[in-house]
Amino acid sequence: MSVFAYEALDTKGKKSKGVMEADSPRQVRQKLRVSGLNAINVSETSSKETTDTQKNTGTSLRGFTLLQKQASDAEVALLTRQLATLVAAGIPLEECLQALIRQLRKPHLKSIVTTVRSKILEGQTLADSLACYPRTFDRLYRAMVAAGEKSGHLDGVLERLADFTEHRQKIKGQLIQAMIYPAILTLVAIGVVAALLTTVVPTVVEQFAHMGQQLPGMTLALISISDFVRAYGPALVIALLATLVIRQLILKQSRACRLVHDRWLLKLPIIGSVLSGVDCARFARTLSILTSSTVPLLEGMAIASKVLVNQHMQESLLKAAERVREGTSLWQSLEQTELFSPMMLYIIASGEKSGELTGMLGRAADNQDQQFESQVNIALGIFGPLLIVTMAGVVLFIVMAILTPMLDLNSLVGG
Repeated sequence: MSVFAYEALDTKGKKSKGVMEADSPRQVRQKLRVSGLNAINVSETSSKETTDTQKNTGTSLRGFTLLQKQASDAEVALLTRQLATLVAAGIPLEECLQALIRQLRKPHLKSIVTTVRSKILEGQTLADSLACYPRTFDRLYRAMVAAGEKSGHLDGVLERLADFTEHRQKIKGQLIQAMIYPAILTLVAIGVVAALLTTVVPTVVEQFAHMGQQLPGMTLALISISDFVRAYGPALVIALLATLVIRQLILKQSRACRLVHDRWLLKLPIIGSVLSGVDCARFARTLSILTSSTVPLLEGMAIASKVLVNQHMQESLLKAAERVREGTSLWQSLEQTELFSPMMLYIIASGEKSGELTGMLGRAADNQDQQFESQVNIALGIFGPLLIVTMAGVVLFIVMAILTPMLDLNSLVGG
């Protein structure tokens, strides 16, 4: 049985789209006619082998390409929690997925679950079925599902996955929220200064030129800056955008450049510690979830390192996994990376000694998350006033450069 995407018209001429399991397009059309729909287009959503091109895995898998948008973290978390509830009730997995399909309203989510269910009906495991969507269900997600299927505790693993996905969405939301204020403030500051230099300053300078007055150095400097911005401002903006695009392409194509770039990011004041803290917390929490799902420590470290954003940290933690393989303790291996805070290392070391590594890894992640929130608040507390002071200084320079010739002129007239 295959999965087909269809477009159909009802009796009122309203178009509808969806997916349906059937043996052939003809059967899809028959089912639609029974439902009172007239099929316009029916096409099989999966037809050929695709390749998982994600850099971190480098493995080939059999997947399906669907014309749909990707599911968000919030949608994945909700699906996971609903599936966990149904599985915990003792309902067979294919019936759980069928129940989800009936209650889903968004076409792209219904397509995902329908395709996964069809693969399970073909005899594949849930983890292998989810591999059809590597961007929606990443390597960590699939590894945990596979561990849950092997251990017979799929419902518990799915609950932990839902919690983890929701927490990841929360952290992402905090980062976005933290960036909104400084981004808006920066754009407003740049806009105000650009408006002053391109509109106000030329008008005032034109009046000085008609008077033939000798201008002070501050005013001449302002005129030069204004002329430069008007002449080359658009070109500079285009060059900046092009540079950003080229930078992204280089980082995407060259792993060596990406490693150098990410290593440099970690050395930046404030920003480096924030980025490092976020990835360290992600690593600890991911490893905690994997070990609690009966995934071996070495395999868990390899998977957890792959979910990190910073490539330099990935490489460092993979080397740490090799040291653990050679017999070094986990906390000592992590200490040699020089990425983790002393508090996190102390908590992990305590977990190893007490035999409660899973719980301590989760506690270390919670501790790092608290530090992250504190660092973001400190960074915002410094950046906001600093930008306002800088903006005030720029505006003061413009005002003084304009007022100084006026005051000199008034002095001459009064004299």
